[in-house]
Amino acid sequence: MKQISVETRRRTELVDITAQVESAVREAGLEDALCTIFVPHTTAAVTINENADPDVAHDILTMIDTVIPFGSPSYRHGEGNSAAHIKSSLLGCSETVVVEGEILRLGTWQGIYFAEFDGPRRRKVWLSFSSLL
Repeated sequence: MKQISVETRRRTELVDITAQVESAVREAGLEDALCTIFVPHTTAAVTINENADPDVAHDILTMIDTVIPFGSPSYRHGEGNSAAHIKSSLLGCSETVVVEGEILRLGTWQGIYFAEFDGPRRRKVWLSFSSLL
């Protein structure tokens, strides 16, 4: 298992962690494996989506914030971050990517994003590797 750190700067943010995950995969030295990316936080998530055009990340966050706004009078959770918990649950806390020849087998336009919904914070992401051989 490997841990990487993510520092977020805004309340809601998508941080491209693809390069950090790729580096950890190379360090692990597994030719053919599965890499599970796990976020151990209840107000953050991980997702895979396009990383070629930054407008995609912007659009995702804009729509998530529109559908699940902060400060709704319907929320009962006393800490004021109910929206962050809901967003985290919808995106999910893990993703699994195939590794072949020490390379993440992502699609041409895909990247791995850490999704922050209650920042800014210093966060952790855990990576676990399972050999396919």
